Amino acid sequence: MKRIYIPLFLFLFLILEGIAIQFLPSNFLLRDSLMVPHWILILLIFISVFFDRTHTYYALLYAVIFGLLVDIVYTGILGVYMFSYALVIYIIHVLKKFLQGNFFVTFLFSILGLILSDYVITFIYNLVGIIEVNWDNYWLNRLVPTVTLNLAFFLIFYPILSKRLYKWGREMNWD
Repeated sequence: MKRIYIPLFLFLFLILEGIAIQFLPSNFLLRDSLMVPHWILILLIFISVFFDRTHTYYALLYAVIFGLLVDIVYTGILGVYMFSYALVIYIIHVLKKFLQGNFFVTFLFSILGLILSDYVITFIYNLVGIIEVNWDNYWLNRLVPTVTLNLAFFLIFYPILSKRLYKWGREMNWD
């Protein structure tokens, strides 16, 4: 039964991502800034660090599936989120072999993952002509607010999910 908890939780936050910005107080939203919730990515980073072992790739599988679902539900181009989420989770999966999964490492992985993912998504959208990006303003008006919003999500859910995912990962039969 515990095998179904993680996909259900990811699916719930897939739905909540779409309505998240509407619930933020208006004084948090700046006129020229754009905050993009990447809650699925943060949850995937938690799964990669705390649930997966060195020989399992559940987070990568979920990154492909839920990245594609984000593309289908929220964007007009298929594969952009799927590619960026899978790339980020793979890099984190490789890096976690060298670092111990604790709060600070997971926090740094989240910052790295958010920056890399948002940059790749924006670069691809700019490349295919869906958006035009002024890269000078991108850092201040999109990247910093997006990373800030998602790190707040990280800080809220880290105490709830880290121990639970670690426990579930140890209870799994990895044979």
